[in-house]
Amino acid sequence: MCIRDRDNSFKERKSLGHDVFEYLKNAIIDQTIEPGSRLVESKIADMLGISRTPLREALHKLEREDWIEKIPSGGFKVVTLTHDDIEQTFGIRSVLEAYAARLAAENYQDKDLIPLENKIKEYQACLESKKNIDKLHKLNTQFHDLLYSLSQSPKLIKMINQLQAQISRFRQIILKQEEYARKSSDDHVRMLDAIKNRDGKKVEQLVRQHIIKGKNAVLTILTQEEEENKIA
Repeated sequence: MCIRDRDNSFKERKSLGHDVFEYLKNAIIDQTIEPGSRLVESKIADMLGISRTPLREALHKLEREDWIEKIPSGGFKVVTLTHDDIEQTFGIRSVLEAYAARLAAENYQDKDLIPLENKIKEYQACLESKKNIDKLHKLNTQFHDLLYSLSQSPKLIKMINQLQAQISRFRQIILKQEEYARKSSDDHVRMLDAIKNRDGKKVEQLVRQHIIKGKNAVLTILTQEEEENKIA
């Protein structure tokens, strides 16, 4: 386990439990804390300069949300992604996000597409520059958020957002592959074209295919890591 000691600002915060929860969750998402890592309370508390009370509050919340799990010897470890986790998460995504895209094609106004076009340009510029590849994750997420907001369905958007953290974890993994990152950009262009044509059926199909590509990419990486671990 490796946690960067960024600063001691935790000492000055009032909602320590929540802040520590967000900090550790983000560290798990970007794999600063790797899957399978054991979380040692005393070490984390010392590195963050906090007492164990807010840390335990954060750890129990992480456990409730399936980011970490208890281990028989005591303490917690980061949940390791399984094939079943990936299949379920991407399966749910494909249903919710494809439906949201269809609604977006039916409900958008012309001015709504400008931010989407700009986000595609930002993503492509970042991809070509190769200077800040980590930014691709943020731009990708922003594109999808803008797209689904056009569905004008608050309940549906809320359901998608509840998966956001898990989705971010997967995006961090697959967008580091340049080939997939480029394919993702091409998919976004096709989605936007279908929306412009108010072709709800087409954009729904495109989003489903896009998500399946992401699922397959994650499964491929997971399988490779499993094989490497066997050899090691």
